[in-house]
Amino acid sequence: MMKIDKIKEMSSPDLEKELSELKTELFKLRFSLATNSLDNPMRIKEVKKDIARVKTVLRQREIEEQTN
Repeated sequence: MMKIDKIKEMSSPDLEKELSELKTELFKLRFSLATNSLDNPMRIKEVKKDIARVKTVLRQREIEEQTN
């Protein structure tokens, strides 16, 4: 699980890269769940929350750029 402080320290391009990696991981976790080979089902929830955190920070930065 990623901490919000760590996410805020990352640059926007890094966040975009992290977001795509998290989405790929979520896809793989869902695939594992469908094939009954998932060890830790709570990992899906963690990845979804990390995706939401990254998207939130990216959106906050986008809003800040528009207001300046």
